[in-house]
Formats: sequence, C-alpha cells, structure tokens
Amino acid sequence: MKRSIETLTRTQATAAIGLLALGGGVTCYADAAKPASHEHLVSSNPLLNVRGSQLTAVVVSYGPGEKSPAHHHSGSVFAYVLSGTIRSQNSATGPVRVYKSGESFFEPAGSIHLVSENASASKPAKLLAVFVADDGAQLTTREPATTGDPR
Repeated sequence: MKRSIETLTRTQATAAIGLLALGGGVTCYADAAKPASHEHLVSSNPLLNVRGSQLTAVVVSYGPGEKSPAHHHSGSVFAYVLSGTIRSQNSATGPVRVYKSGESFFEPAGSIHLVSENASASKPAKLLAVFVADDGAQLTTREPATTGDPR
C-alpha cells in the first residue's frame, strides 16, 4: 500500500525527512558530534499492542578500531552481532565482553552503554540494534565526557 506524506505519523515523517537529508543514513545521537560508528535505519514502526511505543531497527557499522562514545537509550535495546566482533559494556549487565557474529546482548532502559566498539583493528563489524522506546523519543544520547577509561 502506497502512503503519502499526509498519512505518515509525525515520527515517520521526521525520520523520512532526516533520511532524505542524510542520503539514506541515520544518526541516532542527540548531539551534533558524529560518533565513529555509522548508523542506518532499517525499520521504524508503531507497536499497536503497546500504545505510544515504537519499534526501531538500526544497523550500526564500525570500521576497524572504531567505537561509539558512552551513551544511553530512551528505551530498551536488543543487539545482534551481524558480522565481526563487538566489545561492549553496559552499566546494568556487567563487565566488558566481546560478542562474536551470531551472538546478542540486551541493554535495559535507563542503563548506560559504557563501551561499544569494534574489537578488531583490521576487520569491520556490524550489529543490528532493535529499540523499543516511546514514540518520538530520541533513541540515543551521548553521556557527558568523563576522565578515565571505563574498562
């Protein structure tokens, strides 16, 4: 079914305009500083059985040695490693761990993603992040800069 811009929700229209402006890519961060990872919106749909919620899927790509700054999400996130290896640490789920292609992890709402990076200095890595958040919420917000490495 073809939809016109008039039938899109405010969130879908904003995402569509943002995608057009970015040439098909999407940055989920609330601030203007661009992280070393690259995000691509796969899908964003309202959850009809959970009024006011949105399910959004984003592929996050990391070049060799690239990483994202510490950040938090508006809702819960399920992450699945599509290729390569991802080093990750979340404030609610324990110490740094390396996840290989085919493995997954969960980030509970309200937690801080302290480490998110490609574990390889020579090969790229990708993960699929599936967000469940309030409709219209900013998906990812950078944490203020801190001194020291959380690892």
